[in-house]
Parts: sequence; structure tokens; C-alpha cells
Amino acid sequence: MNRENGLFLAVGILAGFLAGYVVHEEMAIRQPSRLAPGAATSTQQQEDPHAGGGARAAEIERLRRQIEANPEDAEAIRSLANLNFDIQSWARSRELYERYLTLRPGDADVMTDLGVCLRELGEFPGALERFREARKLAPQHWQSRFNEVVVLAFDLRDFTAAEQVLAELQMLQPENPDVARLAAEVAKQRNEA
Repeated sequence: MNRENGLFLAVGILAGFLAGYVVHEEMAIRQPSRLAPGAATSTQQQEDPHAGGGARAAEIERLRRQIEANPEDAEAIRSLANLNFDIQSWARSRELYERYLTLRPGDADVMTDLGVCLRELGEFPGALERFREARKLAPQHWQSRFNEVVVLAFDLRDFTAAEQVLAELQMLQPENPDVARLAAEVAKQRNEA
């Protein structure tokens, strides 16, 4: 290998690393943790959503059987919905979250997760409606505002509306690094528009 080829290889590796980092950061901006910073997380939420396929499949099957035996077991429905959310099975998690909300209406976290499912399915007006319902149910619920900004800015390109919600979000979560990254990305996207 000559010096020119070695330099080309080094530049290619560096470019690949930078591209991977940018993609990772972009995904972190678009979907923060479902919990407020510093809140305890469950083992399920800490897992890599693509790891532990056998254990996850067994848990999904166990929950399916439990729901078949007791169709109104709201906690089993929510757990199954969360597992489907984690593996990005958006249509199935949507169905399960809607079922959960018929049994236990008024849960801002589930309403927000349902909104994320709708967004991923391309149903932006429905997603915004769920995020706004969650905000009405729990005025301090920052994740619903965060996701509302994502839909407004990145999907609908309505930067004026996004910045209004973002201002409220920044007041609720002034020290949250996810919110700071979101604000920077919204500003960047607006400048590029």
C-alpha cells in the first residue's frame, strides 16, 4: 500500500466515523428518553431494543397469552405495547396503546407514546392531537411538548409554531440536554429552509 492509498483509507475511516456519529445524534434529538432526566429506569427501558431477541420474544408471547386470558388486563396491554414500541412495531403498539387508553384514559405518558407511533406511521395531525391531549392532562409533561416540536419542525416544517412550543419546553426543562439539542437542531433546520 502506498502513502496515497493509506491517506485515502484514513480519510474514509474518519468520514465514516463522523457520519455515524451525526446519524446517532440526529436520532437522539428526534426521540428522547421517555423519562425525565434523573428518573429511575426499568431494565426494559435500558435494554438495547434489538438485543435479547429470544427473551423479548418469550416475554411478548407470555403477555399475549395473559391478555388472551384476561382481555382487560391494562398493565399487560401496556407492557406489550411498550415492547412493540421498543422494536418499532408502530402499528401494533398503536393498537395496544389505544386499547390501553380505553381501559385507563388520561395517561399522559401513554398518550405521548401513542403520538410517537402515529408520527412514525406518517399520521402527523393525529400525533399532534395526542401530544396536545397529553399536555392538557399533565401540564408539566415535557416529553409531549418535545415530540410536538419534532413533528412541527421536522415533519410539517412549521418553524413558527415549533418555536412557540419550544419556548414553553425550555421553560419547563431549562437544564435538559435533549431540549438544548432539539433547540439547536430546530434553529439549524430553520436556517437551512
